[in-house]
Amino acid sequence: MFQATRRRLALWYTAVTAVLLLLFASGFYLYVRTTLVERVDDTLNHVVEIVERSLVIQPDAAGDHIFATVNPTVGAQGPPLRVNVEASFRDNARAVEDDHIDLEWFGPGGQLLWSTFSEANPVPLHVNPAGETVRVGQETFFRQITERVQADGQVLGYLRVSHPWFEVTKPSRRLIVDLALGTSLMVGAVAAIGWLLSGIAIAPVRDSYQQLKQFTADASHELRNPIAVIQTNAQVALSDPDPDVDIQQRQFQVIERLTRRLGRLVDDLLFLARQESGLLALAPASLSLEGLLEDVLEEQQVMADERQVALHVEVAETSLAKQSADKSSGKPRSKPSTLLAAPPTASSTIVGDPGQLTRLFTNLISNAVQYTAAGGSVTVQVKPTKHQGQPAVQVTVRDTGMGMDGEALAHAFDRFYRADPSRLRNGEQGTGLGLAIAKVIVETHRGHIHLDSQSGQGTVVTVVLPQGVGLALG
Repeated sequence: MFQATRRRLALWYTAVTAVLLLLFASGFYLYVRTTLVERVDDTLNHVVEIVERSLVIQPDAAGDHIFATVNPTVGAQGPPLRVNVEASFRDNARAVEDDHIDLEWFGPGGQLLWSTFSEANPVPLHVNPAGETVRVGQETFFRQITERVQADGQVLGYLRVSHPWFEVTKPSRRLIVDLALGTSLMVGAVAAIGWLLSGIAIAPVRDSYQQLKQFTADASHELRNPIAVIQTNAQVALSDPDPDVDIQQRQFQVIERLTRRLGRLVDDLLFLARQESGLLALAPASLSLEGLLEDVLEEQQVMADERQVALHVEVAETSLAKQSADKSSGKPRSKPSTLLAAPPTASSTIVGDPGQLTRLFTNLISNAVQYTAAGGSVTVQVKPTKHQGQPAVQVTVRDTGMGMDGEALAHAFDRFYRADPSRLRNGEQGTGLGLAIAKVIVETHRGHIHLDSQSGQGTVVTVVLPQGVGLALG
């Protein structure tokens, strides 16, 4: 499917470019040909002007009744005039030979009196000072200009200047060959480039399609297993005519647990879909990360106690002050599993959506607790920092769990990705969407999330959130 689409894109790109090149080549050819013709006409007109200025005009012999009869003049002033052909064209013939220009002089009655052609030119006399292309023989063409020469109201004759047409056709044909070759090479190059660019353009679409296929397959798998278990337990409970209360109670507990799991999965999928489509409106507000983390830790404390995992919190700029106060008053220090009871500081105040940020840190801390063995610890650290040159707050969640290897770390933010199930205790399984949701929330808040982990040495998740400068919410 993608190969066919790529071929169509490359073909359309090549076809459009070929049409544009053809139009350009045609216009360029017409321009050059018109320029060549105009240059030839200018040359012929220039020759006509030079020859007319060099004509030797003399009074006609007295009593030349034949001339008067053959070419009666209308409104003639003065005695009859004639052109001395020998004196007029003796030097002009030598001058025009080098320029491939031929001259013909016709008398007032149209009879040919002098010519530079070696053979008689069969083209009839036709006055056309604008220039015309004529054919002589089978393959000989000339560009000609015919000018009527007059003096004192008398027609002295006709001057025709001819230029070989190959001066236009030869460069024109060469230009056609060059343009055809250049256009062909250009179209070939554009076809290759179009194929390359179409591959580059369609690569994100192909990747998105593959991700969608994988997402659909994973979602179907995640939904199919719990649904099958729910259906089996419900069928067993309904098919027993004399049900045992304890067995039926356990079956309903399984159904309730799987239904809750399905609800979380659907809720996570719906959140991701709405977030990516822009349908989930944010509710930005000014909040303190210290207070938000305190609420999250209170919720996670029960699970941490059950798993025998200690929760530690380190808040920059306030922890030292609190410890000093505790020492001076003689009071014992707070347990490592609770937040330091200090008022929110300006350095930890940001602008964000409280609901999404609560979900973010709940996912991160619950993951850390879930993947940490009994007797281990999870440390949450809050401190001010800089993000893209602007004030920001950095939250680090560090655990002493089993960690992840390089392959698992590379796919940690992929949807439905779960590392080796042996890493989980008691066969527990998540949906594989926790870190994917966390990444989406951080990116929505124009922040940055980084995961660092080594197998057997724990995991460190670092979240940097801007304090509101340059933050575009909603």
